[in-house]
Amino acid sequence: MDELHTLYWEECGNPAGTPVLFLHGGPGAGCSAEHRRFFDPSYYRIVLFDQRGAGRSTPYGEVTNNTTAHLVADIECLRKALAIPVWHVFGGSWGSTLALAYSQAHPQPCLSLTLRGIFMLRASEVDWFVRGLRYFAPHAWDQFVGFLPESLREDICDGYWTQLNHELPEIRLAAANAWATYEARSVMLRTNTPAPAAPASTSANSAVALARLEVHYMRANRFVPDDALLRGVDRIRHIPCAIVQGKYDLLCPPVTAAELHAAWPESTLQIIEDAGHSAFEPGIRAALVAIMDGRRTA
Repeated sequence: MDELHTLYWEECGNPAGTPVLFLHGGPGAGCSAEHRRFFDPSYYRIVLFDQRGAGRSTPYGEVTNNTTAHLVADIECLRKALAIPVWHVFGGSWGSTLALAYSQAHPQPCLSLTLRGIFMLRASEVDWFVRGLRYFAPHAWDQFVGFLPESLREDICDGYWTQLNHELPEIRLAAANAWATYEARSVMLRTNTPAPAAPASTSANSAVALARLEVHYMRANRFVPDDALLRGVDRIRHIPCAIVQGKYDLLCPPVTAAELHAAWPESTLQIIEDAGHSAFEPGIRAALVAIMDGRRTA
């Protein structure tokens, strides 16, 4: 998409179908084959891409020229390159952040938004992730913070950024694994729910992109003003929007989804009683599939 970044993208489903864009989480998580399964392939033309620095895009874990504005521009460039006039937009967690940012910048091509596990990159949400989780996952949090030398613990994001850029590669990898492990321990309400496998080409180092990009965005690439995505809702209130939120989502607590719905009363909000954060928990998966099936006749 520029002299530094090359993006991986793919299409599947019905080539003549109604287009739908899938936006993955993280940032840095990348797409998997499982992500195609939210959409009826006989009806939808399904578009997926790995965002800058993630998945099969190169260079891997790169933060240079990697901002929300770059990602929004990439989405619009991809839409035009594929000659898609309008499409549905679907994203969860960081994907919901990006879906909101994209639709507010480019409302005209958006037929609908389907959002899960709402995250808007506000300071309060970042603080919850790096500090608030200790109230519900104290052991995981102790290990997360305990990885850092005491001198780096005052600002956890900055501390991890220092270690992720350490001169020793073994320290860089250990920091990435510590960050990714902390997040993974709070993704599922039930630990026996299977998560999708990462693409074979990236699974061995998937923690690196996830940690580098999440820390990069949380510490140095937030919105100005802090609540910019909430303030921008008025630009997209005419777009049909469905919000799905796990009641026991530890990573992106339900209060954020409730605040978005309050600012956007035309949207619908489903709280899934027996679910946490992951889109692959049964209740959340079923709700998302039902929404996209419903959009076939909307």
